[in-house]
Amino acid sequence: MPLTIALGQFDVLVAQPDANFRTVRRMTAEAARNGANLIVFPELWHSGYDLAHAADYATPTDQGVFAAVADLARENRIGILGSCLAKLGPARIGNTAVLFGPNGKSLAEYTKIHLFRPMEEDRYLTSGDRGVVVDTPWGRAGLAICYDLRFPELFRAYAVAGAEMIFVVAQWPLPRQMHWETLLRARAIENQCYVIACNRVGTVGNTTFFGRSCILDPSGEMAVEADKDETLIMGTIDLDNMKRVRSKLPAFADRRPDAYGKL
Repeated sequence: MPLTIALGQFDVLVAQPDANFRTVRRMTAEAARNGANLIVFPELWHSGYDLAHAADYATPTDQGVFAAVADLARENRIGILGSCLAKLGPARIGNTAVLFGPNGKSLAEYTKIHLFRPMEEDRYLTSGDRGVVVDTPWGRAGLAICYDLRFPELFRAYAVAGAEMIFVVAQWPLPRQMHWETLLRARAIENQCYVIACNRVGTVGNTTFFGRSCILDPSGEMAVEADKDETLIMGTIDLDNMKRVRSKLPAFADRRPDAYGKL
């Protein structure tokens, strides 16, 4: 069935979780009023990259901000996805995306596998150790966070596991806008599936984030794209389109994994 997705692209205020949650609450209500089934928010939307104080924000994924988001999903009868800081265990904090269904139940949790050293994620965070593919009410989905986009093997594994759509939540800055646009399009084309990406906007110190949140179809065509300003955009995807694309160009049937290990 068609899935209407909202992308909540906003300026994530560092170390201001209450203000960020107010933005998320407002955008979620607006998306629900306009008929969205699911809304996606940027990476670490709750705290921003205040990693030196990560322990102050992190909670188990059934408590704190995660519990508040579950309530928000249930109140508005809409799915919600975005990443926040999660307590994974003693002295272990992850950059973790939780996908909540419209009933407020957690459908899947994914902790960022590839930590971005230029922003000291490897110093403060624990990396995830597995990808996640989940059967949602709308279709099978894979979850990824920001820097993961540079690792096509993760996205191919998702596609081989049956993902019809792959979500990317991010804080992707200038001057790498061309990389963002090119890699997202490549991931959609090579895996012949929808790629749904939400990036933030705004400036933190000397770093500017350009937005350009988007939905790409299985041919790599842009279904909907935001600009560089705070905005809520919406698009509808039809998973039958993925089947049509794959039937016209059966690249998955022509894969030769038996040969790839012989290098």
